[in-house]
Amino acid sequence: MRVFVTGGTGFIGSNLVRLLLQEGYAVRVLVRPSSRLDNLEGLDVELVSGDVGDPQLWLKMRGCQYLFHVAAHYSLWQAERELLIRHNVLGTRNVLQAARQAGIERTVYTSSVAAIGVAAGKITDETYQSPYQELVGHYKKSKFLAEQEAMQAACAGQDIVVVNPTTPIGPWDIKPTPTGDTILRFLRRQMPAYVDTGLNFIDVRDVAKGHLLALQKGKSGERYILGNQNLTFKQLLDELAKITGLAAPRWMVPAWLPLGAAWIDEKILTWFGKSPSIPLDGVRMATQTMYYDASKAVRELGLPQSPINLALQDAVDWFLAKKLSNNYF
Repeated sequence: MRVFVTGGTGFIGSNLVRLLLQEGYAVRVLVRPSSRLDNLEGLDVELVSGDVGDPQLWLKMRGCQYLFHVAAHYSLWQAERELLIRHNVLGTRNVLQAARQAGIERTVYTSSVAAIGVAAGKITDETYQSPYQELVGHYKKSKFLAEQEAMQAACAGQDIVVVNPTTPIGPWDIKPTPTGDTILRFLRRQMPAYVDTGLNFIDVRDVAKGHLLALQKGKSGERYILGNQNLTFKQLLDELAKITGLAAPRWMVPAWLPLGAAWIDEKILTWFGKSPSIPLDGVRMATQTMYYDASKAVRELGLPQSPINLALQDAVDWFLAKKLSNNYF
């Protein structure tokens, strides 16, 4: 069977492509002309040039039975609101329309727990939904609106399963993600302090497996949280200390300190031509504990729950290997 993958050059997408090839699928990957192809190097995949807004995208999907729409623009900068809407919302609408025109039998759409939001002091599952206006930042709002595009298409009869990954960890984090950046800063000893927050973490290869299981077992029009372990940020750093032998930061900074720095950075210094380095929305998100319950995906799909410490070890090893061989980081 031939599958079409958007976002196949990225963190989740490249791990998914590898899994699909291992499982015997023929894989066609949509790549932008500007995309780095390092994550697909040496893989037996068919590359087609284009982007999610391509009006002729359906022609590039022809001959494929299944679609994994993984591509998304990730940014926490408030100035990128229009880009987030264009890529994540309008792009998803176009991709799903192309899938209908191309005769795609089933689509797995990669949403995010960002679209679900958080309930203060609670562990959240698929039955919860933050009000749109309470979602922090344009990225989360764009993912909510994009998921609505998928749900509306499913209600209209298109076969679409939605998956909502939490925070993946592991190899091939080429960009890197915020979590990958945390690992890199830890390795560089650039983390003198930490903020009091918490996240749900999962091995990125389990996320890839969850996508395939959603294709095989998921119910159209439903969403599945792909997550594993809820950890405080301090617990994550302590685990990194065990793996690397480096000291974890000891000092916790109060939330008002990074919030104030980010506000000055993004709201004031940009007026003087300085590129901001601390996204305000990112700091605002960090003030919330983002814990999730993935038991539905475990129960209905068979989502694996690989140990997070092993995923962290593999992420560290991958970053170090890339630094030594290619000096990417």
